Amino acid sequence: MPLPLPEGLVCGVDEAGRGPLAGPVVAAAVILDPARPIPGLNDSKKLSARRREALAVLIREQALAWAVAEASVEEIDRINILQASLLAMQRAVAALAVRPQLALIDGNRCPRLACPAEALVGGDGRSAPIAAASILAKTVRDELMLVMHARFPMYDFARHKGYPTAAHLAALREHGPCSEHRRSFAPVAQLSLWTPAER
Repeated sequence: MPLPLPEGLVCGVDEAGRGPLAGPVVAAAVILDPARPIPGLNDSKKLSARRREALAVLIREQALAWAVAEASVEEIDRINILQASLLAMQRAVAALAVRPQLALIDGNRCPRLACPAEALVGGDGRSAPIAAASILAKTVRDELMLVMHARFPMYDFARHKGYPTAAHLAALREHGPCSEHRRSFAPVAQLSLWTPAER
C-alpha cells in the first residue's frame, strides 16, 4: 500500500547519520508533487542501496521542492548529535525553494522552523514526504562516506559508513581517529592516538 501523501505544501524532513562515529549528520526536506506520485517510497532502511539510489533520482526530478543540508563533525562535537541533527533539519527546510505550510519531522523532536511543524515517530514508514526525505538524506550521506573512504581508506568507510562495527572499532584502535571522527562519541573519545597525516 502506498504511503499517504498529505494535502497542501507539506514537507517531510528526516536525517541520516546520528549513530555513526564519523562524518556529518545529513538532513533532507522534500515537498512531493501530488500530480507526479513516486511509487515505492518507504523508510530508506527498508530499501536496498540500488532501490534507494533509483528513488533518489525520481525524487529530485519529480518533487515540487527538495533540499539537503548537513551539520559538520565539529558542530556535532560542540552541540551534541541531537542538536546537530535538528540544526541540519532546520537548514534543509530553510533551503527549500518553495516555502512549506507544514513540516512533518521524523521522530519525536522538532527543530525551530519558520513554519508549523509536527513530529511523527516512525514517520519514514508512515508518510510519503518523510520517506522521500529519508531516502535523499541516506543516499547523500552514503556518497559523502565514499568520498571519505578515498581520503582515509584504512577505516573502510565505504563498507560500514562510519557505524561502530567490529572492523571499524579495530581500525580505530590500530590507526587512531582521523579528522572526520566524532571526538564526543565514547569509542572515539577513549582513544588518544592520531593518524600520521594529522600530527
